[in-house]
Formats: sequence, structure tokens, C-alpha cells
Amino acid sequence: MALLDKISAPLTAKAAEHLLRRTMFGATRADIAALTGKTIDQALDMLLATQPAPPVPVSPTSGQTWLNNTSRDQNDGLNIRYMKAWWLGLMATQPISITEKMTLFWHNHFASAWSVVNDSRYMYKQHALLRSSALGNFKTMAREISFDPAMLVYLNGRNNTAAAPQENYARELQELFTIGKGAEVSAGNYTTYTEQDVRAAARVLTGWTVIDSTVTSGFVANRHDTTDKQFSAAYQNTVIRGRSGANAGLDELNDLLDMIFRQNATSEYICRKLYRFFVNFEVTPTVEREVIVPLGKTLRDNNFEIKPVLRQLLGSQHFFDANLIGCMIKTPLDLVIGLVRQMQINFPPLATQREYYYLYFDQLANLSTTLQMNVFELPNVAGWSVYYQEPLFYQIWINSATMPARADLSNTLINGWGLRNAAMATTRVTFDSVAFLEQFPNPEDVLKVMDNLTEHFFAIDLTSSQKDELISGQLLPGLPGTEAMEWSTEWSSYKLTPTDTAKKNTIQQRLNRLIQYMIKLAEYQMM
Repeated sequence: MALLDKISAPLTAKAAEHLLRRTMFGATRADIAALTGKTIDQALDMLLATQPAPPVPVSPTSGQTWLNNTSRDQNDGLNIRYMKAWWLGLMATQPISITEKMTLFWHNHFASAWSVVNDSRYMYKQHALLRSSALGNFKTMAREISFDPAMLVYLNGRNNTAAAPQENYARELQELFTIGKGAEVSAGNYTTYTEQDVRAAARVLTGWTVIDSTVTSGFVANRHDTTDKQFSAAYQNTVIRGRSGANAGLDELNDLLDMIFRQNATSEYICRKLYRFFVNFEVTPTVEREVIVPLGKTLRDNNFEIKPVLRQLLGSQHFFDANLIGCMIKTPLDLVIGLVRQMQINFPPLATQREYYYLYFDQLANLSTTLQMNVFELPNVAGWSVYYQEPLFYQIWINSATMPARADLSNTLINGWGLRNAAMATTRVTFDSVAFLEQFPNPEDVLKVMDNLTEHFFAIDLTSSQKDELISGQLLPGLPGTEAMEWSTEWSSYKLTPTDTAKKNTIQQRLNRLIQYMIKLAEYQMM
């Protein structure tokens, strides 16, 4: 059986949850039910469907968008803070779709940082490009990011002129964004590209600049190197003919990308990154041969459209291999937003979009930042190190600073949090664990309760002894041997008089203690 052979059986609830866990930020009970029993093609049709663009973010002070201002807002620090809350709000309320996860993938791949760009208008424009292209064409995206205003600032492309070539973007375009480093053959030279290729590409890319008043980029012909550019044997000694005039920049950029994308290493490089993002950090020789290489061919055969690659990878026997379910450590966003969605915390509409996103989701953005995943502020041009740093990869998420914060997350979400607004100080986002449990069958049966909750919250199956310990140690402590009868009695008594606050509180306190403890377990960190 080839690893990329498509699974044939309808999705079980466990398979549906695995697919949703990897392609979204957590899954609600309704999400899982919607995919259970579907064929993989039906499920992927839903996940890969084009989504409408969300409403643009607005200022947390004025409630109006600042994105079309002709100059940087003096409150730009507040604007980028709002944008973080806005994006996490989109993640928390997403429909069944891979769009948010793929937008994050490209956000990490074409990395930048507000602290360097220093303008949230530019950061939003880049985000909008990545979002609209998330399931589109990789080659087209590589072209458009090359003259994206935020990227021109972040990697100094706006300073790249014929008189003073600037190599930053030319290097990262090859090393990180397209073809990647092959084996090193000498200092700075790799099988995929050489220092000569970096210098030549920098000359191709001269002349682009940023137009601040319109938050756009432009090409200045008299700043462009019009001479021919000679590349190395790594690129078959290609010569890109120098041009002059208004179209020279785009014409030479297209030639540069045509040359890079002709190399099989380019398609395989991006497929390797997709594999590490969605499946597993370990790319074994077998995975390289039977997954990465054929995925690369699929990408090339489809003119670098991303959807066919995702469909082949996410629908494969390999993706659903039991050994790969629960093999990844959750990212901070998978942990924070995933738990919000698993717990089905409700966010009722507020009066304005400004209140809705900023008041509900700003604290979730802060939690993710504490856990070392700060959106719009990538640590460096290579993105988050968990996706490339050997040999630890995902293990980097777990350290002495993040582990206590991960453990404390359950307290925040179980106990709820107040809204950041003096007029709404008494309003809290809360979790109703009793209503949550009532979505599952047989809530009066303590063994079924434990089976249902562990299957919902954990990617890894717990043993019977672990479940017994959760019942006797957390749900019903101090009642050895009588847990089943005690739980059934308490639940039945509550259901007979559901308006009895004392009876509901007893049930809720038990469930809250149990779920808080479950979320602190090492097994919950896996996905």
C-alpha cells in the first residue's frame, strides 16, 4: 500500500476529529458530527471550500478602520493589538474550513514582524494577501510577496538599487521561501543555490519601493539594474536578460521565479514544510521517497496550485496512520483556541465589532503570546523554530516558561474572564460544564461520561486505569467503590429539578474540577 493512497472507508468520529484537529483550531461537537460518516472527498470539499473575506479590523479607539489612512496612525500599537485579537476571534469562530490554519502556515512561511515593519496598515495588507491566497497558487504568492510593502520594509527590498544592491530578500527568497538549502558544498554554497545566485537575484530585484501614502509598492525604473544576470550551475547557468522601462521589474521577477520553480527541489521544499505543519516533524527517508517526492510532482503537475497537494496529503492512508495521531505537541494557538472551541465557549454578539473582537479575544491573544506564539510578530525571518529546528522541533513549545502557563490555561477558561471594559466589568465569559456534558449520550453513567470526555479532549487514548483514577481522584473523590451509584444519583436528582441551583452547582463543581485536571495532563498537550 502506497502511503499516499486515499482512505476508502467513511470517516469515523475519531478520524473526523483527527482531521479537524490538524486542519482547524479544535473542533466542536457539531463539527465532528458534520464530518462523521462522510467520505474523505466530501470532508475535504468542506474544508477546502473558498471562504468569504472577513470584515476588516477597526480601531479599538474610534471603531473605524485605519487601514486606508495616508499615514501611520499614532496609536499603531493599539491597532496591531486589535488585529491580533481580531485574527484570534476569526480562529475561535471559524466554520469548518482549513482557511485559518493555512493562513497561519503562510504567515509563518513568509515571516515578518510588526516591530520591524512598524506599520499595521502594511501588516494587514500582507495578511490579506496570505489569506486570499491561502488555498491558491504558490508561485503566484511568491511573486506577490516579493513586492508586498511589508516584505519590502522587513527585508530591506525598498533599499535595493542598482547603485547599492541589497541581498536580504534575494537570499531569503531562495533559502526560506522557495527552493531551500540543499546540501552545503562549500561555505555559503549549496546544491540548490550559491552565493553567486544570491547576488544575481538581488540585482534582478532592484528598483522596488514602498509608496506610503497609498500603502502600496511601486517600481522605479531608474533604480533598476538593467544588465544581464548570470546564475550558477545550480540553475543550469541561466542568464536573465536585463531590461529597462516600467515593466522591467516584473518581467525579470517572473523570469527569476520561472527559473527557481523549474527546479524539483522547490516543489519538494514546500511540500516538506506542509508535511511538518500538518502531519509530523520527522521526515524519514521513506516519507521523503513515498510522500514528499510524489507530493512535489503533484504540485508541479498542477502548476503549483496548493489545493491538490492538500487533498492528496490530508486524504491519505499515511495521514490517518494510528502512529501519527497524537504525535504533535499543540502549538499555543492549537492549545488556546482549540480548547475554547472544544469547550464550545459562547461569545454572544456585542454592540460593535470593536467590542466583540477586542473585549473577547485580546486576553486569548495575550495567552498565546505568553506561550511564545505571538502573531504578527514572528521571532525571525525563518518563522517559529519549532518547524525547522532539529532535533527538538515541536518540543520547543514546552519549556520552563511555558509549562506553568499551559497548566494555568484550564483555570482561565474554566473560571471565565472579565471583559476589558469598565462599563462591562461585571460581564464574564464563562463555561457551562453541565450544558456541555448534556451534548453527550448517557450523561448519567459515570463510565460513559469518562469515555465521552476523554475521547473528546484527547487525541491519545487513555487507559482504563487512567480513567478510573480520573473518576475516583477528580470527579468523585472520597467515594471509593460507590462512584457509579453516586454520580447516577446526583445527576438524576439534578435532572428532576434542573432549576435547583444547589444541585446544579454540585454537578458543575465536580465537572469543572475534572476537566481542569484533564487539561493539565501531558496527554492533553498532544494533537
